[in-house]
Amino acid sequence: MKAARFSRFGGPEVLEIVDLPDPHPGPRQIRIAVHAAGVSLSDWKKRKGLMDQDLPQTLGYEAAGIVDEIGDGVSGVALGDRVFGVNGDGAAQAERAVLSAWAPIPASLDFAQVAALPAAIETAARALDQLGVTGGGTLLINGASGSVGSAAVQFAVARGARVIGTASPANHDYLRSLGAEPVGYGDGLAGPVLRLAPGGVDRALDVAGSDVLPELIELAGGAEHVLTVADFAGARKYDVRFSRGDSGRALYILGEIGGLIESGRFALPPVRTFPLAEIAEAHRVSESGRARGKIVLLPI
Repeated sequence: MKAARFSRFGGPEVLEIVDLPDPHPGPRQIRIAVHAAGVSLSDWKKRKGLMDQDLPQTLGYEAAGIVDEIGDGVSGVALGDRVFGVNGDGAAQAERAVLSAWAPIPASLDFAQVAALPAAIETAARALDQLGVTGGGTLLINGASGSVGSAAVQFAVARGARVIGTASPANHDYLRSLGAEPVGYGDGLAGPVLRLAPGGVDRALDVAGSDVLPELIELAGGAEHVLTVADFAGARKYDVRFSRGDSGRALYILGEIGGLIESGRFALPPVRTFPLAEIAEAHRVSESGRARGKIVLLPI
């Protein structure tokens, strides 16, 4: 099968499409013929050597496709089913991928739309769970218009929270459409937030990593009410919780997202697609930070 891989760290030019043996599912896993695979922030961080140090590495955490092989101990899914989910080994950007968690694709959605979801919705749901956003109160989200931030906005609104979100002015109308009250990025964040919430906020979530943790701590009334998924160094410096997948994943959201979409409580992010062969260009666009929505690769 064709798969995306790199054998040295560096820029997008180190990415290659190589031939690899077909993977096979183990117990409680399935394999899919991949029709679409998402590109995440972690992909180009791995490529740069900022995460895993092993070489070579294949890429891809999230994918959607058709079930073509089923491992032992699996029930509720059949050959030929359309599913989307996660590949725990990070090897989903390929013609075939093994999924360790999955859910059916709603009939109204295509492969690219759902391949854009797993990483963002799992991160958002996990962060809200760890912050204890289960009902009312006011939540401040720093970086609310990106894929994780916009998912967190919608999940928090669905849970009954009031949401204030930071974004560039060009994205303010988008945040309003999701149910958030927008404020600008940058220094002086406290002033605009306090004009909307004079008593401060109950909790704050940082998904942008833009050096605002001290202000979030002040606005939320203490570091214990703040969580970041993007600023590891700042979390250590300011004693803020840093959320990562190894502390337990919110994979239940894969099975719930279809109902939220079809009931109108979750708006799908915009998607830009590239053929698998153009993975280097997909990385350039993703890494630029100028792409609205999600980058998705199409192996088929």
